[in-house]
Amino acid sequence: MDSISGEENEFTFVQYLNGKKISMLNPMFKDLIDELFPLENEDSIIKCWKNHLKQKSDIFIKINNKIKGISIKKGSRNSVHVERISDFIHFLIENNVKKDTIIEYLKYHYADGSTNGKGLKRLSASEYKKENQKKIDEINKEFNNEKIIKAAIDRFIIKGNNSDYYIDAIIYGEADNFVWITTNDIVNIILSKKDVYSTPVHFGSITCQPKNRCLNYNSLYEKDRFCVQMKWYSLFDDIIENMNNKVMNNAEKYNC
Repeated sequence: MDSISGEENEFTFVQYLNGKKISMLNPMFKDLIDELFPLENEDSIIKCWKNHLKQKSDIFIKINNKIKGISIKKGSRNSVHVERISDFIHFLIENNVKKDTIIEYLKYHYADGSTNGKGLKRLSASEYKKENQKKIDEINKEFNNEKIIKAAIDRFIIKGNNSDYYIDAIIYGEADNFVWITTNDIVNIILSKKDVYSTPVHFGSITCQPKNRCLNYNSLYEKDRFCVQMKWYSLFDDIIENMNNKVMNNAEKYNC
């Protein structure tokens, strides 16, 4: 799934969809479009284009007067958001996270004995956890409050901090083999993980970490220590779990 770049992958979706009638789509795309545009006429023409702004929507799909924004992911890294540590701290403050918790997060983030990245001895994530897992657990207890998780989902996955629009779905994969999840299901599946134990700092399924701990003091990556990166490592598994849940719920509904 890493044979083409993320941007090339986005263009393959645009090339496949743009200008086609709904009736011309293969079954995978047909299911996606039916989910996003229910009750549209089979002869309706699809318009699709790449979003060239750095926002959560990578492509837009338009049928008649309705437009849907789609985020497209591929590969195993599943980074969903990066921002400056200062912006992240403001996000925590705005969501009434306690000062003591914010301080403990900064200690976890830099893992050098400081809250500003100027400590002398840098530890790896595993080294820091050995001595501080209980403190990390306390951070997670507050970060996994349902209200804070919903705010995190908005900021890190479905809206971002530089757009007024929400995505309508995430596609995972390439144009010839993909799965997807809609915005409502994204919220539900991440919230369902709020009580699942995990050793790193996390908001439900979303893991929160420095972009690079820069343990070798490489000047090229030093600036990355001052950025927070959100990863959804279980993205594919969570999408499959959500799809299976929907199948089971439909079967129960119709007593299958």
